[in-house]
Amino acid sequence: MTSAPGRRSSTFTRLLRHGFTDPSAAERLLDGPELAAVRSDPVLLAALGATADPDLALLGLVRLLEAQPGPTDRQELLDTVIAAKPLRDRLLGVLGASAALGDHLARHAGDWRALVTYEPSDLHPGIEEFERGLAGATDPVSLRVAYRRCLLSIAARDVCGTTEVAETAAELADLATATLRAALALAEADAPGDAGLCRLAVIAMGKCGGHELNYVSDVDVVFVGEPVEGADEGKALRAATRLASHMMRICSETTVEGTIWPVDANLRPEGRNGPLVRTLASHLAYYQRWAKTWEFQALLKARPVAGDLALGQEYVDALQPLVWQAAERENFVGDVQKMRRRVVENIPAAEVDRQLKLGPGGLRDVEFAVQLLQLVHGRSDASLRSGTTLDALKALASGGYVGRADAAQLDEAYRFLRSMEHRIQLYRLRRTHLVPEDEADLRRLGRSLGLRTDPVASLHREWRRHASVVRRLHEKLFYRPLLDAVAALAPGEARLSAEAARERLVALGYADPAAALRHLEALASGVTRKAAIQRTLLPVLLGWFADSADPDAGLLNFRKVSDALGKTPWYLRLLRDEGAAAENLARVLSAGRLAPDLLMRAPEAVALLGDGDGGGLRPRPRAHLEQEILAAVGRADDAVQGVTAARGVRRRELFRTAATDIVGSYGTESQPAEADAGALVELVGGAVSDLTAATLAGTLRAVVREGWGDTLPTRFAIIGMGRFGGHELGYGSDADVLFVHEPRDGVDEGEAARAANKVVAEMRRLLQLPSADPPLLVDADLRPEGKSGPLVRTLKSYEAYYRRWALVWERHALLRAEYVAGDEDLGRRFVEMVDPLRYPEGGLGEEAVREIRRLKARMESERLPRGADPKLHAKLGPGGLSDVEWTVQLVQLRHGARVEGLRTTRTREALAAAAAAGLVSEDDAGVLDEAWVLATRVRNAVMLVRGRAGDTFPTDPRELAAVGRYLGYGPGRAGDMLDAYRRTARRARGVVEELFYAD
Repeated sequence: MTSAPGRRSSTFTRLLRHGFTDPSAAERLLDGPELAAVRSDPVLLAALGATADPDLALLGLVRLLEAQPGPTDRQELLDTVIAAKPLRDRLLGVLGASAALGDHLARHAGDWRALVTYEPSDLHPGIEEFERGLAGATDPVSLRVAYRRCLLSIAARDVCGTTEVAETAAELADLATATLRAALALAEADAPGDAGLCRLAVIAMGKCGGHELNYVSDVDVVFVGEPVEGADEGKALRAATRLASHMMRICSETTVEGTIWPVDANLRPEGRNGPLVRTLASHLAYYQRWAKTWEFQALLKARPVAGDLALGQEYVDALQPLVWQAAERENFVGDVQKMRRRVVENIPAAEVDRQLKLGPGGLRDVEFAVQLLQLVHGRSDASLRSGTTLDALKALASGGYVGRADAAQLDEAYRFLRSMEHRIQLYRLRRTHLVPEDEADLRRLGRSLGLRTDPVASLHREWRRHASVVRRLHEKLFYRPLLDAVAALAPGEARLSAEAARERLVALGYADPAAALRHLEALASGVTRKAAIQRTLLPVLLGWFADSADPDAGLLNFRKVSDALGKTPWYLRLLRDEGAAAENLARVLSAGRLAPDLLMRAPEAVALLGDGDGGGLRPRPRAHLEQEILAAVGRADDAVQGVTAARGVRRRELFRTAATDIVGSYGTESQPAEADAGALVELVGGAVSDLTAATLAGTLRAVVREGWGDTLPTRFAIIGMGRFGGHELGYGSDADVLFVHEPRDGVDEGEAARAANKVVAEMRRLLQLPSADPPLLVDADLRPEGKSGPLVRTLKSYEAYYRRWALVWERHALLRAEYVAGDEDLGRRFVEMVDPLRYPEGGLGEEAVREIRRLKARMESERLPRGADPKLHAKLGPGGLSDVEWTVQLVQLRHGARVEGLRTTRTREALAAAAAAGLVSEDDAGVLDEAWVLATRVRNAVMLVRGRAGDTFPTDPRELAAVGRYLGYGPGRAGDMLDAYRRTARRARGVVEELFYAD
């Protein structure tokens, strides 16, 4: 086969055409003595070219020929390969798809004859045929050899297309069954005394139990043991445990012939901490009392496979009724919500996009969806009780529990993904669910699936297409039939019964399924374009609602918004065409009362959720807010109309801020939840404070304009205090302020004072008028003399009072003083005037420090609401906001004069400055900051969830769960949330005791 230098031989070209990637190496193999007689046979080249990897197949064939014991055997193999097409296709197909089985054939040169037979029984073998194939095994090593020989025939049928993927998976499960029986027989032969004491049943679980095993997978089992008549139960269980352990070792241990597969018994009661073998009564007691929802889900696939099959069937018969009652369990909904949430955190980031099983749109999505629907509906429909995923999916479609078209698409996608998984594992016979990265591996994989034109690109395209189908249908599978249940279907189409629809809604967390179905009917019935779009949107929206703590509220609120905006041309188009808008809306509508209440007052604000670049959910700067409000006031006919316009802007912007907070806290499918809780706290505090300042500025302008035209007889400024001055307002906070004025030149002080007081009174009245917009309560109780003092004073009056009469608590309160609205120069001069009071030269005297501590102690004892749990009170409880803020403010009062960074109204800034100056350790500052952020988020969460302010966790379970979701705790983890709060607050209180109270 040599050719002139520089010219390629015709064989080289033919090899390229037949799919060889290394024609030079292939030529050398064909020129070797093993293939001398057939090197030019066109049948052989064509057969090699039809395999997944022609290079690998040729190498495997040469190695097999080399391994033959003599020339006669070699010739027999060659003659059979050339003359018998069934063997040729099977043998070369296996050699081109599996390096591991090529190695087996090279070690056991006669096993190729297992592929020669082509009888009907050989085409579809069952457990009996595999038991005959393993019958000669007398020890673990010979069992492995016999197992691989049987596996060889399964792989041959698979790669040649004689069996499709579901049949291959069933054959692998039957071979596993036969292998478990053979291994148990070996264990019993080694310990006949143990075998005589007990009845031992092996129950297959997981993919083996479901008749859908992979080439290489853990074989999940559960063991049931009973004493034989007259035997002691304890001795019998110990004997059964020794037999079970020995059986597991026979299958799992590595020998000179490798291993078969691990036998995993961790699905048993109590997992690896529980006894390996239990009696049937013990199993039953555990499942009746302790089992979790996932454990009943696992029992869907339970099947007796080895040992005492009668005992195994008793086990299945006893536990199956419990499986179909799982959906009635008290914690089922919470468990379902936890299971429905994709858990990819444990997958290394580099592997997420390569995961066939656990990644988005992977096999687990299909299997979980099918199993959940079985649990929900199988209790009343026995036709759904199959342990095999594709059989169960077909039954769900036949019963109308899943749309037929959806089921067909999911079936196709699942078969393709399982085929990929099979061929990936077959190559090295290793357990993996990762799509390879190597080009040669991808090429082999693509060709093995019939993708011969540009196999790598075609493989990626088909894989992504099927994964996309699974992702899209995963949620739709649950919810589409609910819409079909209330819509008109084509003749002959199956639909969910009303009871089945109710069952599904309850299982997905809806507390009032009848009302939910009424909402669905109102939204999706009819033949209008609007109803058609709703039918497209609702399956996904229902899934997002079900992710929340209150799906019913989410659906009800969506119906209200849709009723209000349904006739506008842009609303449904926005939700349909901008995926972020629909998901953001679902999160906002189901997270609590505040955001939906704000939205219902002006539903057109839903447009804020759909800005494609995310700008719609970014709070606007104060300057922009003030410009818009002042412009609206300028267009108004009177002060009432002007302030109404300002309050309308405030309501819209409160909704924007709440929506940003909710979406940032929950996260979306495309954007994870904000990891920095402090950033969310500062976003809310800054946005609400800026909005309040802009609203006050607009209200002041409206009042002055109506009463005095362009100029008030006195300069007038508003000073923010408390959380307002600190840029830390929450959704339900009052605006703590001081009002200061200064008569203009030539204006009588009495006239100026009357004008200033009239402005204050009118502002407070207009901001609290009953309307669709939330009121803004203006609180001036921090003024000199408190409630007994005048509402507004001149700058000189403030200065005189503070110089002569200022109490420690008033100087303390001035730490938060900051100009927010009105005459900017007057506000600046007020702040300059109070600076020496709040940052006294030389710090505070010891008496003043003791007075602050006394005030703090009195506040803790007097202001905590009766009956409240102090440890869970976010404001006044130990380690709460008050503790942290008073500690930081004491540091400011003591050291603010000499440490410039402490001269700020913001708590976190002051705390960071104290740490930077060495006044507080970095660790202590971190503890206090964490507690302050958490307590602030708790207050924000309570307002978002309940629609009214509160300082402690709600007692209503659903509201408590909603607070938990906002804080990042999944379903059923409210207790973890409360424990975490207590821990955080307890650590902070320890720091407060050291920094605030210690001398």
